[in-house]
Amino acid sequence: MKAVCIYSYGGPGVLVYEDVPRPRPGSGEVLIRVYAAGINPVDWKIREGHLKEMLHHTLPLILGWDVSGVVEVLGAGVLRTRVGDEVFSHSDISRDGAYAEFVVIREAEVALKPKSIDHVHAAALPLAGLTAWQSLFDAAKLAAGQRVLIHAAAGGVGTLAVQLAKQKGAHVVGTSSARNHDFLRQLGVDQVVDYQTARFENVVEPVDVVLDTMGGEIQDRSWKVLRRGGILVSLVTPPSAEIAARHGVRHTSVSTQPNAAQLAEIAKLVDAGKLQAIVETVLPLSEATRGHELSERGHRRGKIVLRVG
Repeated sequence: MKAVCIYSYGGPGVLVYEDVPRPRPGSGEVLIRVYAAGINPVDWKIREGHLKEMLHHTLPLILGWDVSGVVEVLGAGVLRTRVGDEVFSHSDISRDGAYAEFVVIREAEVALKPKSIDHVHAAALPLAGLTAWQSLFDAAKLAAGQRVLIHAAAGGVGTLAVQLAKQKGAHVVGTSSARNHDFLRQLGVDQVVDYQTARFENVVEPVDVVLDTMGGEIQDRSWKVLRRGGILVSLVTPPSAEIAARHGVRHTSVSTQPNAAQLAEIAKLVDAGKLQAIVETVLPLSEATRGHELSERGHRRGKIVLRVG
């Protein structure tokens, strides 16, 4: 099969498009024919070697852990999945990923893909959708009537977090560049802040939840907009317990975990017309290098997806 591998850590140039052996599913696993694979920042962070001490990958490694495709072969002990099922998944990042024509994934990490969208849009959902879900609902316990500030609201996680927060009945504030303001209002953002012309802490009234997708200076300034008892949820730099205590707020960081049950709930929202995947760029698998270059530049609207099948 064709796949995109890395044999060493480094820049986008270390990605190699080549022929590799097709994997075989083991017990409790399924072989999926890949139709589309999403690109996420974690992909190029792993490619650069930033997570090698934590994940202990063996090289060569196939990147990409957002996938939509069709079940081709069942391993022993697979009970709820059938050959021919259209599925999507955020799979275990410690294993080979989906920048390939086939990928083996644990059945427990697979859910039926939304019926109302194609594989390209389905592949844009798993990691970003689970990140938004686990941040807003599991970590922050977001409730109707609460106020949430979502940084980089037009990005892959941001666009889904906005929609999920609105479905919960929250008041949503989002930061973005001016070009995305109308787009975010259409998604349901109640207050859009242009981070290039205004300091959000000067124009945003106190919020119950901050979803920090940026870290650094943005995180440092975010403490000021949280009301007492609120929570800062970070996807990047772990927040300081000392600073949180000083402001009388809570803090946590989220490392997204595969969760088929939550993916199934996300699929229901998509099919009900209550959640949409935003895809800005679609590239063939052979152009994964270009996809990484675009992802690293940031300032994306939604996701970059590799079309495979």
